[in-house]
Amino acid sequence: MKILIVTDAWQPQVNSVATTLAELVRQLQISGHEVVVIQPGQFRTRPCPGFPNIHIAWFPGSRLRELMDSAQAHAIHIATEGPLGWAARRHCLRRRWPFTTAFHTKFPEILKDTFGLPVNWGYALLRWFHKPSSGVMAPSQGVLNMLEARGFRRLLLWTHGVDTRLFALSDSSQPCASLGPLAHPVSLYVGRIAREKNIEAFLALDVPGSKVVCGVGPLASSLRARYPNVHWLGVLPRHELAQVYACADVFVFPARGETFGRTMLEAMASGVPVAAYPVDGPMQVLGQSHAGAMREDLREAWVEALKVKRHEARDRALHFGWGRASALFLSHLVVLPRHPRQRQRPGLSVLGHDGDALVKLSHKRHPLVE
Repeated sequence: MKILIVTDAWQPQVNSVATTLAELVRQLQISGHEVVVIQPGQFRTRPCPGFPNIHIAWFPGSRLRELMDSAQAHAIHIATEGPLGWAARRHCLRRRWPFTTAFHTKFPEILKDTFGLPVNWGYALLRWFHKPSSGVMAPSQGVLNMLEARGFRRLLLWTHGVDTRLFALSDSSQPCASLGPLAHPVSLYVGRIAREKNIEAFLALDVPGSKVVCGVGPLASSLRARYPNVHWLGVLPRHELAQVYACADVFVFPARGETFGRTMLEAMASGVPVAAYPVDGPMQVLGQSHAGAMREDLREAWVEALKVKRHEARDRALHFGWGRASALFLSHLVVLPRHPRQRQRPGLSVLGHDGDALVKLSHKRHPLVE
């Protein structure tokens, strides 16, 4: 099957959406599918207002149309609501091509914090964006319920995955060459250093041992100055990041507004238990497992998480392998009308150009959904 993915988030951007999509594409290719990705690097770009480290496509219309027409894909997925996403949506509607979309990030809340835009305005805009989609993929049941309450329709649950080979289990925390000797327990945060991540809740925790932060963002410089005893590593290649996870004793996830929380999966796959607030992202990832602890008092969660055995954290991560996640993604796609079996409803079989069923999964019950 030939799948076209249009995304405003792609490498070398460092964020959860870009990483998630890169790993999805890799798994789809391993499974024998051909994937065409249209991403900002193929266009003239400008820094995104409010996010200077993220470059977005600048007036992509004509070039995007050429790329989409030449792809001759069997199915189209528009992954983001940026300039490329809007341009792809417009072209699909003009061609009368069915397409799926995804809700990855609570942009209305970020826009409120950054620019003061009312949250309802942001959701009204996103509701308009996703309205013609044949299926809107949401990363957790909590996010799906929230979107449904806000008037979004044709919602589908698509739980993300983790590379359980790269992020491998170690029986105990390992020394990390890039950090040198560290006082234990080692508390780790990985992610964007921005207001919406609530990272200061982690930095201000009164806990023994060492704190390590991997990531960049608009608050990095000021927080480095205020917390000089924290080990700040910036952005690391994925294989080095796996080594840092392996040296940690507990992973702290302080965000309250995340849609999912991929870094929690990476930590658990490495055998590192998670301390978090009992909010949607952690509740989806941790579930009823013993892979970490969720408390309204983050320090209490940290204390409880340290009692978790590393293999228990790893066992939970194994429920989120990319094989399952990519199969669920495939089950939500719809086939373009120019192919036999012209249109499939989301959640039913996905058909290749020869009409053979490639996947048959129901989005109503799936091993990834508790």
